[in-house]
Amino acid sequence: MAVTESLAEEAHGPAGAVHEGILRRQSARESSARTYARALPIVPVRARGLTIEGADGRRYLDCLSGAGTLALGHNHPVVLAAVRRVLDSGAPLSVLDLATPVKDAFITELFRTLPPGLAGRARVQFCGPAGTDAVEAALKLVRAATGRTGVLAFTGAYHGMTAGALAVSGGAPEVQAARLPYPQDYRCPFGVGGPRGAELGVRWTESLLDDPKSGVPLPAGMILEPVQGEGGVLPAPDDWLRRMRRLTADRAIPLIADEVQTGVGRTGAFWAVDHSGITPDVMVLSKAIGGSLPLAVIVYRDDLDVWQPGAHAGTFRGNQLAMAAGTATLAYVRENGLAERAARLGTRMMEQLRSDLGGLACVGEVRGRGLMIGLELVEPGAPAAGDGPFASGRGGRPEPDGLDAVPSGGERSVYDPGTAPFEMRPGARDPGTAPSRAPRPAAPGLAAAVQRECLRRGLIVELGGRHSSVVRLLPPLTISDEQTAAVLDRLTDAVAAVARADERHGPHGAPEHDPGTGTGMGADTGVGTD
Repeated sequence: MAVTESLAEEAHGPAGAVHEGILRRQSARESSARTYARALPIVPVRARGLTIEGADGRRYLDCLSGAGTLALGHNHPVVLAAVRRVLDSGAPLSVLDLATPVKDAFITELFRTLPPGLAGRARVQFCGPAGTDAVEAALKLVRAATGRTGVLAFTGAYHGMTAGALAVSGGAPEVQAARLPYPQDYRCPFGVGGPRGAELGVRWTESLLDDPKSGVPLPAGMILEPVQGEGGVLPAPDDWLRRMRRLTADRAIPLIADEVQTGVGRTGAFWAVDHSGITPDVMVLSKAIGGSLPLAVIVYRDDLDVWQPGAHAGTFRGNQLAMAAGTATLAYVRENGLAERAARLGTRMMEQLRSDLGGLACVGEVRGRGLMIGLELVEPGAPAAGDGPFASGRGGRPEPDGLDAVPSGGERSVYDPGTAPFEMRPGARDPGTAPSRAPRPAAPGLAAAVQRECLRRGLIVELGGRHSSVVRLLPPLTISDEQTAAVLDRLTDAVAAVARADERHGPHGAPEHDPGTGTGMGADTGVGTD
Protein backbone atom coordinates (compact mmCIF):
# COMPACT_ATOMS: atom_id res chain seq x y z
CA MET A 1 0.00 0.00 0.00
CA ALA A 2 1.30 3.47 -0.83
CA VAL A 3 2.46 5.60 2.06
CA THR A 4 -0.05 8.32 1.24
CA GLU A 5 -2.89 5.77 1.22
CA SER A 6 -1.95 4.45 4.65
CA LEU A 7 -1.72 7.98 5.97
CA ALA A 8 -5.12 8.85 4.60
CA GLU A 9 -6.62 5.80 6.35
CA GLU A 10 -4.83 6.66 9.59
CA ALA A 11 -6.05 10.26 9.49
CA HIS A 12 -9.64 9.00 9.41
CA GLY A 13 -9.10 6.26 11.99
CA PRO A 14 -9.15 6.51 15.80
CA ALA A 15 -6.02 8.70 15.93
CA GLY A 16 -7.49 11.00 13.31
CA ALA A 17 -10.70 11.28 15.33
CA VAL A 18 -8.76 12.35 18.44
CA HIS A 19 -6.85 14.89 16.36
CA GLU A 20 -9.99 16.37 14.82
CA GLY A 21 -11.83 16.43 18.13
CA ILE A 22 -9.10 18.41 19.88
CA LEU A 23 -8.95 20.91 17.02
CA ARG A 24 -12.74 21.35 17.09
CA ARG A 25 -12.72 22.00 20.84
CA GLN A 26 -9.85 24.46 20.48
CA SER A 27 -11.78 26.39 17.86
CA ALA A 28 -14.88 26.46 20.05
CA ARG A 29 -13.20 27.40 23.32
CA GLU A 30 -10.04 29.41 22.66
CA SER A 31 -9.73 33.08 21.82
CA SER A 32 -10.04 34.31 18.25
CA ALA A 33 -6.63 35.94 18.80
CA ARG A 34 -4.89 32.57 18.35
CA THR A 35 -2.44 32.65 15.45
CA TYR A 36 -0.18 29.67 14.78
CA ALA A 37 -3.00 27.21 15.35
CA ARG A 38 -4.89 28.61 12.36
CA ALA A 39 -2.13 28.01 9.81
CA LEU A 40 -0.76 24.85 11.48
CA PRO A 41 -3.69 22.55 12.32
CA ILE A 42 -1.62 19.95 14.13
CA VAL A 43 -1.91 18.49 17.63
CA PRO A 44 1.59 17.73 18.96
CA VAL A 45 1.78 14.85 21.41
CA ARG A 46 5.48 13.93 21.34
CA ALA A 47 8.62 15.76 20.27
CA ARG A 48 12.37 15.24 20.21
CA GLY A 49 14.97 17.46 18.59
CA LEU A 50 13.67 18.65 15.23
CA THR A 51 10.77 16.19 15.11
CA ILE A 52 7.17 16.57 16.26
CA GLU A 53 4.62 13.76 16.23
CA GLY A 54 0.96 14.73 16.02
CA ALA A 55 -2.06 13.07 17.61
CA ASP A 56 -2.91 11.67 14.18
CA GLY A 57 0.42 9.83 14.03
CA ARG A 58 2.04 12.10 11.45
CA ARG A 59 5.58 13.34 11.95
CA TYR A 60 6.90 16.78 11.10
CA LEU A 61 10.25 18.54 10.90
CA ASP A 62 9.82 21.63 13.06
CA CYS A 63 11.53 24.75 11.67
CA LEU A 64 9.41 27.03 13.84
CA SER A 65 11.09 25.92 17.10
CA GLY A 66 8.64 27.74 19.32
CA ALA A 67 9.33 30.97 17.39
CA GLY A 68 13.03 30.53 18.15
CA THR A 69 12.66 29.42 21.76
CA LEU A 70 14.09 25.93 21.25
CA ALA A 71 17.79 26.46 20.62
CA LEU A 72 18.44 22.77 21.28
CA GLY A 73 15.18 21.52 19.80
CA HIS A 74 12.45 19.71 21.67
CA ASN A 75 13.25 17.87 24.90
CA HIS A 76 17.02 17.87 24.62
CA PRO A 77 18.59 15.45 27.12
CA VAL A 78 20.68 18.12 28.89
CA VAL A 79 17.59 20.28 29.39
CA LEU A 80 15.49 17.40 30.70
CA ALA A 81 18.28 16.34 33.06
CA ALA A 82 18.61 19.87 34.45
CA VAL A 83 14.88 20.12 35.09
CA ARG A 84 14.76 16.70 36.73
CA ARG A 85 17.62 17.62 39.07
CA VAL A 86 15.69 20.61 40.37
CA LEU A 87 12.47 18.61 40.74
CA ASP A 88 14.24 15.76 42.53
CA SER A 89 16.16 18.11 44.84
CA GLY A 90 13.08 19.47 46.56
CA ALA A 91 14.09 23.05 45.69
CA PRO A 92 11.31 25.64 45.58
CA LEU A 93 10.02 26.18 42.05
CA SER A 94 9.01 29.83 42.32
CA VAL A 95 11.01 32.22 44.50
CA LEU A 96 10.14 35.77 43.38
CA ASP A 97 13.52 37.57 43.42
CA LEU A 98 15.16 35.62 46.26
CA ALA A 99 18.68 34.30 45.75
CA THR A 100 19.05 30.55 45.17
CA PRO A 101 21.86 28.26 43.98
CA VAL A 102 19.92 27.64 40.74
CA LYS A 103 19.56 31.35 40.06
CA ASP A 104 23.20 32.03 40.95
CA ALA A 105 24.36 29.38 38.49
CA PHE A 106 22.16 30.85 35.75
CA ILE A 107 23.49 34.39 36.23
CA THR A 108 27.08 33.12 36.27
CA GLU A 109 26.64 31.26 32.98
CA LEU A 110 24.74 34.16 31.39
CA PHE A 111 27.42 36.70 32.31
CA ARG A 112 30.08 34.37 30.91
CA THR A 113 28.51 34.75 27.44
CA LEU A 114 27.98 38.53 27.41
CA PRO A 115 29.90 40.94 25.15
CA PRO A 116 33.23 41.79 26.84
CA GLY A 117 32.38 45.44 27.27
CA LEU A 118 29.26 44.59 29.26
CA ALA A 119 30.15 41.43 31.16
CA GLY A 120 32.43 43.16 33.68
CA ARG A 121 29.94 45.82 34.71
CA ALA A 122 26.56 44.21 34.12
CA ARG A 123 23.41 44.18 36.20
CA VAL A 124 20.51 41.85 35.53
CA GLN A 125 16.80 42.35 36.17
CA PHE A 126 14.50 39.34 36.06
CA CYS A 127 11.19 40.25 34.47
CA GLY A 128 7.83 38.67 33.86
CA PRO A 129 8.33 35.48 31.84
CA ALA A 130 7.93 36.98 28.35
CA GLY A 131 10.15 39.09 26.13
CA THR A 132 7.57 41.85 25.92
CA ASP A 133 7.80 42.50 29.68
CA ALA A 134 11.58 42.69 29.38
CA VAL A 135 11.14 45.33 26.65
CA GLU A 136 8.86 47.27 28.98
CA ALA A 137 11.52 47.04 31.69
CA ALA A 138 14.23 48.29 29.32
CA LEU A 139 12.15 51.30 28.30
CA LYS A 140 11.36 52.12 31.93
CA LEU A 141 15.02 51.80 32.86
CA VAL A 142 16.41 54.20 30.26
CA ARG A 143 13.67 56.73 31.00
CA ALA A 144 14.47 56.61 34.69
CA ALA A 145 18.23 56.84 34.06
CA THR A 146 18.09 59.75 31.60
CA GLY A 147 15.08 61.70 32.82
CA ARG A 148 13.87 61.78 29.23
CA THR A 149 10.79 60.12 27.72
CA GLY A 150 11.07 59.79 23.93
CA VAL A 151 12.32 56.66 22.19
CA LEU A 152 13.90 56.02 18.79
CA ALA A 153 12.63 52.87 17.08
CA PHE A 154 12.72 51.40 13.58
CA THR A 155 10.33 50.61 10.78
CA GLY A 156 9.51 46.91 10.62
CA ALA A 157 10.41 46.32 14.26
CA TYR A 158 8.67 43.83 16.53
CA HIS A 159 9.22 44.10 20.28
CA GLY A 160 6.14 42.46 21.80
CA MET A 161 2.43 42.79 22.44
CA THR A 162 2.15 44.92 25.58
CA ALA A 163 1.45 48.65 25.27
CA GLY A 164 4.98 49.99 25.52
CA ALA A 165 6.47 47.24 23.34
CA LEU A 166 3.78 47.77 20.71
CA ALA A 167 4.46 51.51 20.71
CA VAL A 168 8.03 50.91 19.49
CA SER A 169 7.07 48.15 17.03
CA GLY A 170 6.50 48.69 13.35
CA GLY A 171 2.76 48.13 13.50
CA ALA A 172 2.08 50.70 16.23
CA PRO A 173 -1.44 52.20 15.79
CA GLU A 174 -0.35 55.52 17.32
CA VAL A 175 2.86 57.52 17.05
CA GLN A 176 4.64 57.35 20.42
CA ALA A 177 8.19 56.91 19.14
CA ALA A 178 10.30 58.53 16.45
CA ARG A 179 10.53 56.01 13.62
CA LEU A 180 13.78 55.50 11.73
CA PRO A 181 14.45 53.55 8.50
CA TYR A 182 15.86 50.05 9.00
CA PRO A 183 18.42 49.04 6.34
CA GLN A 184 17.47 46.44 3.77
CA ASP A 185 18.48 45.62 0.22
CA TYR A 186 15.44 44.27 -1.57
CA ARG A 187 13.01 46.97 -0.43
CA CYS A 188 15.37 49.78 0.49
CA PRO A 189 13.30 52.83 1.58
CA PHE A 190 15.73 55.09 -0.27
CA GLY A 191 15.59 53.07 -3.47
CA VAL A 192 19.29 52.20 -3.60
CA GLY A 193 19.97 49.28 -1.24
CA GLY A 194 23.34 47.96 -0.16
CA PRO A 195 25.93 50.02 1.71
CA ARG A 196 24.68 53.25 0.18
CA GLY A 197 21.13 52.70 1.41
CA ALA A 198 22.34 51.93 4.92
CA GLU A 199 24.56 55.04 4.87
CA LEU A 200 21.58 57.22 3.96
CA GLY A 201 19.68 55.80 6.93
CA VAL A 202 22.54 56.74 9.25
CA ARG A 203 22.65 60.27 7.86
CA TRP A 204 18.89 60.65 8.28
CA THR A 205 19.19 59.57 11.93
CA GLU A 206 22.03 62.02 12.58
CA SER A 207 20.07 64.84 10.95
CA LEU A 208 16.97 64.05 13.00
CA LEU A 209 18.92 64.15 16.25
CA ASP A 210 21.04 67.22 15.49
CA ASP A 211 18.45 69.42 13.79
CA PRO A 212 16.93 71.68 16.48
CA LYS A 213 13.79 71.96 14.35
CA SER A 214 13.33 68.25 13.62
CA GLY A 215 10.58 67.95 16.22
CA VAL A 216 12.45 65.08 17.90
CA PRO A 217 13.96 66.03 21.26
CA LEU A 218 16.89 64.06 22.65
CA PRO A 219 15.37 60.65 23.46
CA ALA A 220 15.69 58.38 26.46
CA GLY A 221 16.98 55.55 24.29
CA MET A 222 17.15 53.78 20.95
CA ILE A 223 15.83 50.23 20.61
CA LEU A 224 16.72 47.96 17.71
CA GLU A 225 16.90 44.33 16.65
CA PRO A 226 20.25 43.22 15.16
CA VAL A 227 18.17 41.05 12.83
CA GLN A 228 14.51 41.89 12.33
CA GLY A 229 12.66 38.59 12.54
CA GLU A 230 8.96 39.38 12.32
CA GLY A 231 9.91 42.30 10.07
CA GLY A 232 10.96 39.84 7.38
CA VAL A 233 14.36 38.39 8.42
CA LEU A 234 16.39 41.53 7.78
CA PRO A 235 19.97 41.42 9.12
CA ALA A 236 21.43 44.82 9.96
CA PRO A 237 24.84 45.43 8.36
CA ASP A 238 27.64 45.39 10.91
CA ASP A 239 28.94 48.84 10.03
CA TRP A 240 25.43 50.26 10.30
CA LEU A 241 25.22 48.87 13.84
CA ARG A 242 28.59 50.43 14.62
CA ARG A 243 27.38 53.77 13.35
CA MET A 244 24.23 53.51 15.48
CA ARG A 245 26.42 52.71 18.48
CA ARG A 246 28.70 55.67 17.81
CA LEU A 247 25.95 58.24 17.24
CA THR A 248 24.04 57.12 20.36
CA ALA A 249 27.21 57.08 22.49
CA ASP A 250 28.23 60.55 21.25
CA ARG A 251 24.83 61.93 22.31
CA ALA A 252 24.47 60.00 25.60
CA ILE A 253 21.52 57.99 24.28
CA PRO A 254 21.34 54.48 25.77
CA LEU A 255 21.26 51.79 23.08
CA ILE A 256 18.89 48.86 23.71
CA ALA A 257 19.53 45.68 21.71
CA ASP A 258 16.49 43.42 21.53
CA GLU A 259 18.04 39.93 21.34
CA VAL A 260 14.88 38.05 22.30
CA GLN A 261 14.93 35.97 19.10
CA THR A 262 18.47 36.52 17.84
CA GLY A 263 20.28 35.42 20.99
CA VAL A 264 21.96 32.17 22.10
CA GLY A 265 23.71 31.30 18.83
CA ARG A 266 20.75 31.77 16.50
CA THR A 267 22.52 34.12 14.05
CA GLY A 268 25.92 32.45 14.06
CA ALA A 269 27.36 34.30 17.05
CA PHE A 270 26.29 33.86 20.66
CA TRP A 271 24.60 37.26 20.58
CA ALA A 272 23.84 38.94 17.26
CA VAL A 273 25.63 42.13 18.37
CA ASP A 274 28.84 40.09 18.61
CA HIS A 275 29.14 40.12 14.81
CA SER A 276 29.71 43.89 14.86
CA GLY A 277 31.60 43.99 18.15
CA ILE A 278 29.38 46.68 19.64
CA THR A 279 28.44 46.81 23.31
CA PRO A 280 24.84 47.88 23.90
CA ASP A 281 23.89 49.67 27.09
CA VAL A 282 20.92 47.35 27.57
CA MET A 283 20.23 43.85 26.22
CA VAL A 284 16.72 42.38 26.19
CA LEU A 285 16.84 38.57 26.46
CA SER A 286 14.16 35.88 26.44
CA LYS A 287 13.06 32.83 24.40
CA ALA A 288 16.11 30.53 24.20
CA ILE A 289 17.65 31.71 27.49
CA GLY A 290 14.97 29.70 29.33
CA GLY A 291 15.85 26.47 27.57
CA SER A 292 12.24 26.12 26.29
CA LEU A 293 10.62 27.41 29.49
CA PRO A 294 9.36 30.97 30.18
CA LEU A 295 12.13 33.36 31.24
CA ALA A 296 13.00 36.96 30.39
CA VAL A 297 15.67 39.35 31.66
CA ILE A 298 17.36 42.60 30.82
CA VAL A 299 21.09 42.98 31.26
CA TYR A 300 22.41 46.53 31.45
CA ARG A 301 25.36 48.74 32.32
CA ASP A 302 25.74 49.31 36.05
CA ASP A 303 25.61 53.11 35.88
CA LEU A 304 22.03 52.87 34.56
CA ASP A 305 20.93 51.06 37.72
CA VAL A 306 19.01 53.96 39.24
CA TRP A 307 15.80 52.08 40.00
CA GLN A 308 14.15 52.20 43.41
CA PRO A 309 13.20 48.85 45.02
CA GLY A 310 10.10 47.46 43.33
CA ALA A 311 10.38 49.75 40.29
CA HIS A 312 9.92 46.67 38.10
CA ALA A 313 8.62 43.37 39.43
CA GLY A 314 6.67 40.28 38.47
CA THR A 315 5.28 37.30 40.35
CA PHE A 316 6.86 34.67 38.10
CA ARG A 317 10.32 36.19 37.73
CA GLY A 318 11.73 33.47 39.99
CA ASN A 319 11.03 30.48 37.70
CA GLN A 320 13.60 27.97 38.95
CA LEU A 321 12.91 25.32 36.32
CA ALA A 322 13.45 27.84 33.53
CA MET A 323 16.70 29.02 35.11
CA ALA A 324 18.00 25.46 35.34
CA ALA A 325 16.97 24.69 31.76
CA GLY A 326 18.48 27.99 30.65
CA THR A 327 21.81 27.34 32.35
CA ALA A 328 22.04 23.95 30.66
CA THR A 329 21.17 25.45 27.26
CA LEU A 330 23.59 28.37 27.48
CA ALA A 331 26.43 26.08 28.55
CA TYR A 332 25.70 23.48 25.87
CA VAL A 333 25.63 26.06 23.07
CA ARG A 334 28.86 27.64 24.34
CA GLU A 335 30.78 24.44 24.99
CA ASN A 336 29.81 22.73 21.73
CA GLY A 337 30.40 25.67 19.39
CA LEU A 338 26.81 25.65 18.14
CA ALA A 339 26.87 29.34 17.24
CA GLU A 340 29.84 28.84 14.94
CA ARG A 341 28.17 25.81 13.38
CA ALA A 342 24.97 27.84 12.86
CA ALA A 343 27.01 30.40 10.91
CA ARG A 344 28.45 27.75 8.59
CA LEU A 345 25.23 25.79 8.18
CA GLY A 346 23.11 28.90 7.61
CA THR A 347 25.44 30.13 4.89
CA ARG A 348 25.28 26.75 3.17
CA MET A 349 21.47 26.61 3.40
CA MET A 350 21.04 30.09 1.95
CA GLU A 351 23.47 29.37 -0.87
CA GLN A 352 21.55 26.24 -1.79
CA LEU A 353 18.17 28.00 -1.63
CA ARG A 354 19.48 30.80 -3.86
CA SER A 355 20.82 28.24 -6.31
CA ASP A 356 17.67 26.08 -6.35
CA LEU A 357 14.97 28.78 -6.12
CA GLY A 358 16.58 32.10 -7.00
CA GLY A 359 15.60 31.73 -10.66
CA LEU A 360 11.86 31.46 -9.91
CA ALA A 361 9.93 34.62 -10.70
CA CYS A 362 7.94 34.27 -7.46
CA VAL A 363 11.08 34.35 -5.27
CA GLY A 364 12.15 37.90 -4.50
CA GLU A 365 15.06 37.28 -2.15
CA VAL A 366 16.67 34.67 0.09
CA ARG A 367 18.27 36.31 3.12
CA GLY A 368 19.18 35.82 6.74
CA ARG A 369 21.98 35.21 9.16
CA GLY A 370 22.98 31.93 10.73
CA LEU A 371 19.91 29.75 11.28
CA MET A 372 17.50 32.67 10.94
CA ILE A 373 16.54 32.43 7.28
CA GLY A 374 13.83 34.06 5.16
CA LEU A 375 12.48 33.50 1.66
CA GLU A 376 10.39 36.41 0.33
CA LEU A 377 7.58 35.52 -2.09
CA VAL A 378 6.53 38.11 -4.68
CA GLU A 379 3.93 38.43 -7.42
CA PRO A 380 5.67 37.06 -10.51
CA GLY A 381 3.43 38.77 -13.06
CA ALA A 382 3.30 42.19 -11.44
CA PRO A 383 5.49 45.05 -12.63
CA ALA A 384 8.65 45.70 -10.63
CA ALA A 385 8.77 48.79 -8.43
CA GLY A 386 10.81 51.04 -10.68
CA ASP A 387 14.20 50.69 -12.25
CA GLY A 388 17.18 52.96 -12.73
CA PRO A 389 19.00 53.72 -9.49
CA PHE A 390 17.12 51.09 -7.52
CA ALA A 391 18.03 48.24 -9.80
CA SER A 392 21.61 49.36 -10.34
CA GLY A 393 22.18 50.02 -6.66
CA ARG A 394 21.95 46.32 -5.82
CA GLY A 395 23.75 43.48 -7.37
CA GLY A 396 26.42 45.65 -8.99
CA ARG A 397 29.87 46.45 -7.76
CA PRO A 398 30.30 47.39 -4.07
CA GLU A 399 30.30 51.04 -3.13
CA PRO A 400 33.80 52.40 -2.45
CA ASP A 401 32.69 53.87 0.88
CA GLY A 402 29.88 53.45 3.36
CA LEU A 403 28.58 50.36 5.07
CA ASP A 404 29.17 46.70 4.45
CA ALA A 405 26.66 44.20 3.16
CA VAL A 406 25.29 41.50 5.44
CA PRO A 407 28.18 39.42 6.83
CA SER A 408 28.09 35.71 7.42
CA GLY A 409 30.87 35.14 9.97
CA GLY A 410 30.41 33.79 13.45
CA GLU A 411 33.25 35.22 15.54
CA ARG A 412 32.95 38.00 18.05
CA SER A 413 34.88 41.14 17.21
CA VAL A 414 35.57 44.00 19.58
CA TYR A 415 34.56 47.51 18.63
CA ASP A 416 35.51 50.72 20.37
CA PRO A 417 33.00 53.42 19.30
CA GLY A 418 35.49 56.14 20.05
CA THR A 419 38.36 54.97 17.87
CA ALA A 420 37.47 52.22 15.41
CA PRO A 421 37.11 53.13 11.74
CA PHE A 422 34.04 52.03 9.82
CA GLU A 423 35.54 49.45 7.50
CA MET A 424 34.01 46.54 5.68
CA ARG A 425 34.40 43.52 7.92
CA PRO A 426 36.37 40.58 6.45
CA GLY A 427 33.99 37.80 5.46
CA ALA A 428 31.15 40.13 4.57
CA ARG A 429 28.85 38.83 1.88
CA ASP A 430 29.85 40.03 -1.57
CA PRO A 431 27.34 42.74 -2.59
CA GLY A 432 27.39 41.10 -6.00
CA THR A 433 25.27 38.29 -4.54
CA ALA A 434 22.47 40.70 -3.65
CA PRO A 435 19.39 40.54 -5.89
CA SER A 436 19.89 42.38 -9.15
CA ARG A 437 16.23 42.88 -9.98
CA ALA A 438 13.89 45.57 -8.71
CA PRO A 439 11.34 44.35 -6.13
CA ARG A 440 7.93 43.11 -7.12
CA PRO A 441 4.85 43.42 -4.89
CA ALA A 442 4.76 41.08 -1.90
CA ALA A 443 2.72 37.90 -2.38
CA PRO A 444 1.19 36.85 0.95
CA GLY A 445 -1.13 34.43 -0.85
CA LEU A 446 1.80 32.59 -2.39
CA ALA A 447 3.64 32.54 0.94
CA ALA A 448 0.59 31.03 2.65
CA ALA A 449 0.37 28.45 -0.13
CA VAL A 450 4.03 27.55 0.40
CA GLN A 451 3.41 27.15 4.12
CA ARG A 452 0.49 24.81 3.40
CA GLU A 453 2.51 22.78 0.91
CA CYS A 454 5.36 22.53 3.41
CA LEU A 455 2.97 21.20 6.03
CA ARG A 456 1.66 18.60 3.57
CA ARG A 457 5.25 17.46 3.13
CA GLY A 458 5.88 17.29 6.86
CA LEU A 459 7.69 20.60 7.32
CA ILE A 460 6.62 23.31 9.74
CA VAL A 461 7.61 26.87 8.76
CA GLU A 462 6.55 30.32 9.91
CA LEU A 463 5.47 33.37 7.90
CA GLY A 464 6.63 36.93 8.62
CA GLY A 465 7.49 40.17 6.93
CA ARG A 466 5.56 43.31 6.16
CA HIS A 467 2.73 41.49 4.39
CA SER A 468 3.31 37.99 5.79
CA SER A 469 5.05 37.20 2.51
CA VAL A 470 8.32 35.83 3.95
CA VAL A 471 8.66 32.10 4.63
CA ARG A 472 10.85 31.79 7.72
CA LEU A 473 13.14 28.99 8.90
CA LEU A 474 14.18 28.84 12.57
CA PRO A 475 15.50 25.29 12.99
CA PRO A 476 17.16 24.23 16.25
CA LEU A 477 20.92 24.71 16.39
CA THR A 478 21.26 20.94 16.82
CA ILE A 479 19.81 20.13 13.37
CA SER A 480 21.94 17.47 11.68
CA ASP A 481 23.30 17.61 8.14
CA GLU A 482 20.88 14.88 7.10
CA GLN A 483 17.94 16.75 8.58
CA THR A 484 19.11 19.95 6.90
CA ALA A 485 19.01 18.22 3.53
CA ALA A 486 15.49 16.96 4.22
CA VAL A 487 14.30 20.45 5.22
CA LEU A 488 15.75 22.02 2.08
CA ASP A 489 14.32 19.28 -0.14
CA ARG A 490 10.81 19.71 1.27
CA LEU A 491 10.91 23.50 1.15
CA THR A 492 12.27 23.55 -2.40
CA ASP A 493 9.64 21.06 -3.51
CA ALA A 494 6.86 23.10 -1.87
CA VAL A 495 7.96 26.38 -3.47
CA ALA A 496 8.30 24.73 -6.87
CA ALA A 497 4.80 23.23 -6.56
CA VAL A 498 3.30 26.62 -5.72
CA ALA A 499 5.19 28.26 -8.58
CA ARG A 500 3.87 25.67 -11.04
CA ALA A 501 0.32 26.06 -9.77
CA ASP A 502 0.57 29.83 -10.04
CA GLU A 503 1.63 29.49 -13.67
CA ARG A 504 -1.24 27.10 -14.43
CA HIS A 505 -4.07 28.70 -12.49
CA GLY A 506 -3.08 32.34 -12.15
CA PRO A 507 -2.42 34.24 -8.91
CA HIS A 508 -2.77 32.07 -5.80
CA GLY A 509 -4.23 29.13 -7.70
CA ALA A 510 -4.37 26.13 -5.41
CA PRO A 511 -1.72 23.55 -6.29
CA GLU A 512 -3.00 20.18 -7.37
CA HIS A 513 -1.75 17.75 -4.77
CA ASP A 514 0.70 15.29 -6.25
CA PRO A 515 0.79 12.20 -4.02
CA GLY A 516 4.30 11.55 -5.23
CA THR A 517 5.58 14.72 -3.58
CA GLY A 518 3.66 14.49 -0.31
CA THR A 519 5.04 11.36 1.27
CA GLY A 520 7.29 13.19 3.68
CA MET A 521 4.58 14.24 6.09
CA GLY A 522 4.06 10.97 7.83
CA ALA A 523 6.69 8.66 6.46
CA ASP A 524 9.69 7.63 8.50
CA THR A 525 12.32 9.29 6.33
CA GLY A 526 15.17 8.40 8.64
CA VAL A 527 15.66 12.01 9.65
CA GLY A 528 14.30 14.07 12.51
CA THR A 529 14.59 11.38 15.16
CA ASP A 530 17.75 12.67 16.86
